[in-house]
Amino acid sequence: MADSVGVIGGSGLGELVGGDRRPVATPYGEAVVTVGELGGREVVFIARHGAGHTVPPNRVNARANAWALACLGVRAIVSTAAVGSLRAELAPERFAIADQLVDRTTGRAGTFFDGADGVVRHLPFAEPFCPELRGLAAAAIPDAAPAATVAVIDGPRFSTAAESRILREHGVDLVNMTLCPEVALAAELGMGTVALCFVTDTDSGNAHDDPDAASAELVFRRLAAAKLRITTALERLVGAVPDSYAPRPTIDDDAIRIVLARPAVP
Repeated sequence: MADSVGVIGGSGLGELVGGDRRPVATPYGEAVVTVGELGGREVVFIARHGAGHTVPPNRVNARANAWALACLGVRAIVSTAAVGSLRAELAPERFAIADQLVDRTTGRAGTFFDGADGVVRHLPFAEPFCPELRGLAAAAIPDAAPAATVAVIDGPRFSTAAESRILREHGVDLVNMTLCPEVALAAELGMGTVALCFVTDTDSGNAHDDPDAASAELVFRRLAAAKLRITTALERLVGAVPDSYAPRPTIDDDAIRIVLARPAVP
């Protein structure tokens, strides 16, 4: 499965990938992957929220997911992310390619190198997403905003108006609940990532009674209506990743091998 592209997204995308759905035992619990085809190449797909959206964002087992993808030979991860917008120019139903992250989560297991077995590494993370993959995404999806800063909050609740205002004043463009620690964990295991964001709402809203203010009903309705657009964009992006793709070096190979050699648990 070497040189497969990893795809992380909503549970509905699993139907598009098809293929063999199976559990993978990891040191951090079970990950469930689907090995299939998308964009003319083999992919390993993970539904972040499980079958039927049963896993809330604060309980996504990002370490298990990243470990499983790395062990299956994935080098590039293409993810989709539903986001709320804090900028008028990033209106609902628009695509954006994330280039920066602001981590506002708490209590999530955010590293493989916590010193538990004597191995400590410090991840360089000034550019969270792979510049090469971001460039491919911009070319493959020209109607997407080519850069956006995403703040990641715990969820599952949406933002208050004050929280949205503070994030906007600090230069944040979009709000999401799942990209942290997912992107950092992938980088720790030598995988490059790119995130295709789809704007579903205006976060807490831009005015009283804003019809685009975030609600679960609105988010799921807009994602369902845009499924064809999202899957078409995803196919183009996955197909644009070259077989020769090599991620940026971040953590040394010896340390990565130690992590991937940790025994899986049932």
